[in-house]
Amino acid sequence: MPRKYWLMKSEPEAFSFDDLLACPNQTDHWDGIRNYQARNHMMTMKKGDRILFYHSSTIPPHAAGVAEVAREAYPDHTALDPKSKYHDPKATPENPRWQMVDVRAVEKLPAPVTLAEIKANEKLREMLVVQRGQRLSIQPVTAAEFKEVLRMAKVNARGGGD
Repeated sequence: MPRKYWLMKSEPEAFSFDDLLACPNQTDHWDGIRNYQARNHMMTMKKGDRILFYHSSTIPPHAAGVAEVAREAYPDHTALDPKSKYHDPKATPENPRWQMVDVRAVEKLPAPVTLAEIKANEKLREMLVVQRGQRLSIQPVTAAEFKEVLRMAKVNARGGGD
């Protein structure tokens, strides 16, 4: 199976790329997904798939790092926990409804790539994150889009200009 690429959004105040780097083995579970389309994307993820770790709800929103799927989808235990903000009373151990994956940090981008920069890049005009109304927290990304964002991060680290 060829590797797939994803963009996963997290609010940095809730869980940032630096938080992932600080986890044991730089790995943690990605829980709390409560959108069926995002869950379905997560359920197709395979170990080794690459992820653009994207900081949303911050100024400016930006791609911050690269991660990989370390463990494929498994039941999200927070759905069963009545004390969790992600509790789902309809979830049961037999039908957990919600899934999560484990993600492992690969590398912090040498410089952030902002949403404005992504929108301004003609090569990324089809990327889902720039599409009007596209708010999914987990989105597929093409290999070319993934590589272009990495290229942009290197250019930004050098001070801009191609």
